[in-house]
Amino acid sequence: MTEPPVPGSLLRVVGIAGSLRRASYNRALLCAAQQLAPPSLRIEIEELDDVPLFNADLDGTAPPEGVTRLRQAVQAADGLLLVTPEYNHGVSGVMKNAIDWLSQPPRQSVLDGKPTALMGASTGLAGTARGQTQLRQAFVLTNTPSMLRPEVLVGRAQEKFDGTGRLTDEGTRQFVASFLEQFAVWVRQQQRAREIS
Repeated sequence: MTEPPVPGSLLRVVGIAGSLRRASYNRALLCAAQQLAPPSLRIEIEELDDVPLFNADLDGTAPPEGVTRLRQAVQAADGLLLVTPEYNHGVSGVMKNAIDWLSQPPRQSVLDGKPTALMGASTGLAGTARGQTQLRQAFVLTNTPSMLRPEVLVGRAQEKFDGTGRLTDEGTRQFVASFLEQFAVWVRQQQRAREIS
C-alpha cells in the first residue's frame, strides 16, 4: 500500500470522471480542473475503464487489478475530486460502481475521512445537482466529508466547451479555479481537524 499523505506538503488530489466516453463533458471538466488548479494542489486523474462491475465475490485476497490501483491512488491522496454526469436524474452507474468498490471493506475503506469535492456538467439547465446529491447521501455511510459549497453545476455544457473538449466559457473557468482554491483550503482544514481529534 502507498504511504499516506504528508500534511503540509503539496496537496495531491485524485480526480475521477464518472463517464467512460472519451468526449464526455465531465471528462473535459476534469481536465480543465487539472489545468486550473492552484499551485498548492495537483490533480492526478484516475481512469475507470478497467474497473469491473462490483462483485463482492471478486473482492478477496486478490481484487481486480483496476480496483487495487484505484484504491491505492485514493488512499495515498490528500483529497478526492469526483466529476459526475447525471443520467435519468441520478448519478451515473460508472461513478456509483467506483464508489461501491472504494467503500469496501466497511469502516476501513479508503473513503473513510477522505476530503472530497464534487463537480459535474450536463446539457440540462440544472447541471448535475441530483447526481451530486445522491453521492452525498452515499457518503453518509462511508464517512466521507464532502465540501458543501461552492457547488460546481455546469449547465448547458454544449455551450461552454469547444469541439476539442476545451472549457472556453471564461466565467465557468474562473469559477472552477476559485472552487479549487477553496477546496485546497478546506482539505487543509480537514487535515488539521483529524490531527486534533
